[in-house]
Amino acid sequence: MRAVVVRSFGGPEALEIADVPVPQAGPGQVRIRVEAAGVNPVDLATRAGVLAGFGLMSAREVQGIGWDVAGVVEETGPGVDAFTPGERVIGISDRLDVSLAGYAEQVVLDADAVAPAPSGATPAEAATIPLNGLTAVQALDLADLREGQTLLVTGAAGGLGGYAVELAAARGLRVVAVAGPQDEEPVRKLGAEFFVPRGAEPAEAVRALVPGGVDGAIDAAVLGLPALAAVRGGGSFVAVIGGAAPVPLRGIRVVNVWVRADGTQLAELSRLVGEGRLTPRVAATLPLTEAAAAHERLAAGGLRGRLVLRP
Repeated sequence: MRAVVVRSFGGPEALEIADVPVPQAGPGQVRIRVEAAGVNPVDLATRAGVLAGFGLMSAREVQGIGWDVAGVVEETGPGVDAFTPGERVIGISDRLDVSLAGYAEQVVLDADAVAPAPSGATPAEAATIPLNGLTAVQALDLADLREGQTLLVTGAAGGLGGYAVELAAARGLRVVAVAGPQDEEPVRKLGAEFFVPRGAEPAEAVRALVPGGVDGAIDAAVLGLPALAAVRGGGSFVAVIGGAAPVPLRGIRVVNVWVRADGTQLAELSRLVGEGRLTPRVAATLPLTEAAAAHERLAAGGLRGRLVLRP
């Protein structure tokens, strides 16, 4: 079967289409025939060797790549009774040190990293859910805000930010969204009560809307200190990239979200999408063989939603 691997860190040209053996599901695992694989910023960092440089993964002779998958169960290993062959599912490959990951025709995942696919969604739409949806849920849990409190979401038009806005609004939070000026209408449709155009001084703009500052922030755009300045003293701030958390000034509780596979949370996200209460957004789909082009497009910026590879 075909898979995209990295043998030497570098630019998009480091992505190699390789013929590899079909993996077999072991105890507690599920083998999935991949119909769609999401392309995320972490994939670019993996390919370029950034994560290895920070000690988040070790150098391997062959490095798999890709976190998000949507597809069909081909095989279940011993001890798995929650899924059956032929069932449509979504899943997340959250381990970095693997030789085969989501950019592949088939992949093996632990059963607790898999959930039923959302009804009515295309495979491409379903493939946008796992990494960004789970990161948004887990970031909201870390922010630990109560109904009626205010939350700043930077990068609100992106894959992660959009899910964070919609899920926060569903929890009864009052969302202040930061995004490009052209994104105000779609971001408000996701549930943002307040809008700040990207490029404005975030602290001053946010505090003009929420005197004293917001109760918490999810910094999907990795603004760092400028976003922290918009949070009230004693509030909470969630960073989404390792090493990007600002100093916890003014007693603000600053934490990093380190996303983890969670089949229960993933199933709930899938249910929300199936009910039309959570909005997956696909920027474009490309064949698996054009993974390098997908990385180039993502690096260029300006996308709304996720690029998706189709084996």
